[in-house]
Amino acid sequence: MSDDTHGEGQNGNSVPAPRDTGGEVIRVRKGMFGANNGGDTSGYGGLIRTIALPGASSRPYGGWFDEVADELEGALEEQDLLPENAIERTVVDRDELTFHIAREHLVQVARTLRDDPALRFELCTGVSGVHFLGDKGRELHAVYHLRSLTHGRIIRLEVSAPDSDPHIPSLVEVYPTNDWHEREAYDFFGLIFDGHPALTRIMMPDDWQGFPQRKDYPLGGIAVEYKGAHIPAPDQRRSYS
Repeated sequence: MSDDTHGEGQNGNSVPAPRDTGGEVIRVRKGMFGANNGGDTSGYGGLIRTIALPGASSRPYGGWFDEVADELEGALEEQDLLPENAIERTVVDRDELTFHIAREHLVQVARTLRDDPALRFELCTGVSGVHFLGDKGRELHAVYHLRSLTHGRIIRLEVSAPDSDPHIPSLVEVYPTNDWHEREAYDFFGLIFDGHPALTRIMMPDDWQGFPQRKDYPLGGIAVEYKGAHIPAPDQRRSYS
């Protein structure tokens, strides 16, 4: 393992640092469980919390983060791709480096990160889907976790797409291990990975309607008989809104 990687992060502190106050506010959440108009029995009805995404970071990022950013930008320029057209913003948060990539340039950026000798992020350990209802115009996010075995470094790529156009290029041709990860993100979030060799459901039945891990997916379930009592499905129990 390279000296570049430490369990305590860039700042030598294993405790997450507080977020900057300048991030992008996408929602103001009231209550603990989204209850509205009374009926909240959780005791947290008066809780008001701002949901914010960390904003773009300024140079210097610190440690090897600047080295990776410089090398990636230089490698893209050598391919006649302006870095500002491919990298929407660079975020350093919780001692993690994340490049937010325009979806049309995702495959080229990923291949560059894999093949450039100074970068060599050979392994993608998966893609995670995220659904931010309040992030208008880019509600769906795909987050890729990349690891350099050569240099002992970990970074993330993040790509967004609107609910109305949930298409993102597949990375299976660059990272074949993403095959089933992309199928899972499609199954649960409805992200469509263009170019995937067989984008079919992996967990839910083939005829399942909707994508159950989206934030706007209705709560459902199956009624249960227990010692003569009938327990209704979750979506038929007491409403909190």
